[in-house]
Amino acid sequence: MKRLIVTSLVPITFLAQTLSAEDSEPRDRLHSVRKAVDTVGKIETKEVSVANTVKHMFEDGKVSGQLRTSYGAYNQKMPSVADTYATAIGGILKYELASLYGFNAAAAVYTSHDINAFSGDNEHHNNDLSSSSGSYTEMSEAYINYKYQDFNFRVGRQTLDTPLADSDDIRMIQNTFEAYVASYDYQGFSLMAGHINEWQGYDADLDEGWSKAGINGTNFGGIAYNDVLEFNLWYYDITKQTNALYSDFGIQYSINKDMIVHAMVQYLKENEIDSSGYETEIYGAMFEYVIHGLGLNIAYNQADSRHGKQSFSGTGGGTLYTSMDTMILDEIAQDRKANAIVSGISYNYNDFTFLYAYGSFKGDADSSGVKEHIVEQNIGFEYNFNDEFTVAAIYVMEEDKQNSQKTLNDWDRTQVMLNYNF
Repeated sequence: MKRLIVTSLVPITFLAQTLSAEDSEPRDRLHSVRKAVDTVGKIETKEVSVANTVKHMFEDGKVSGQLRTSYGAYNQKMPSVADTYATAIGGILKYELASLYGFNAAAAVYTSHDINAFSGDNEHHNNDLSSSSGSYTEMSEAYINYKYQDFNFRVGRQTLDTPLADSDDIRMIQNTFEAYVASYDYQGFSLMAGHINEWQGYDADLDEGWSKAGINGTNFGGIAYNDVLEFNLWYYDITKQTNALYSDFGIQYSINKDMIVHAMVQYLKENEIDSSGYETEIYGAMFEYVIHGLGLNIAYNQADSRHGKQSFSGTGGGTLYTSMDTMILDEIAQDRKANAIVSGISYNYNDFTFLYAYGSFKGDADSSGVKEHIVEQNIGFEYNFNDEFTVAAIYVMEEDKQNSQKTLNDWDRTQVMLNYNF
């Protein structure tokens, strides 16, 4: 795996799926800022048609996709570090065959290209959107799928959304995985098992393209239940790097159509393999109260990474409740105990969502005596003009509270994103 410590940079909504006053049914709640951003650019999965001949598989195939443009800029506070900015245009074009006897296939191209007139040059170029070269194109999905009743098996390049391997659609290019995945749904329970060979996307480093997900890939399996009660139990063998056990449990209860209580606890245990250095225990909890579209949220995580060890919260955005726009606990959970507390407020009315979130990330002294204290604030909005067109923006302020001098953790960031789905 080329990059284990990953950063996130875009939550457009802290509690993006809050219940509006006009909703009659509660929506699934989101566990963190990091998870919320996925809803901004997600393409709605189209129902696969059923064909009775090979010819009709192609005739009834469907084209879908997304046009996306994004502007991202960093205003650095450290004098020796240059400000950066970029504007990119790109998207996804996908073609999916109809199903014949349960079999079908699909392929999708993901692409992003900087608009040079509105992007910085050299040290002023922001690499987040389209790589350091300013251009990225990849066959990010290409799979064969078999479905029989509640059983599904997919082989090839595909999206995944599990606790420690997820799409994390936070820039122009979301993560996808070359994998073999079997799943089965039974009376509210979802079971999944598979093997991941490689992954690509923003978190995997656009300059690297497809990267190994472990020396010999990642084996994983899990069970999930999501209703009034929520439950997850997952195991990951990231070969020759770490074994990870993840679990969470909680409740999402609708008191009435305008009021929701959501509470969760989580636990992540990692054991290093072959002296990789990835070993930790992480505990977490979150509580959310929503009334008439106004959401109040608080979350806490604590990591215990012993001498010379560090944490790893996933290939993607990770699953920790305190993951914010940029800061995740991994950034300071190295050779020390560390904790994070994040609180936020959001308001959702019809097609408009506003958020404010404040996070404090503290690390005890490591073996060399160095402490960490980083504060991040997120201010954002999202507006859905219709089912196809969305505009979203985020303003991020990050500050190093531990050091009197400005560091690489002192900056402001602005991002604006427009999505059109078809």
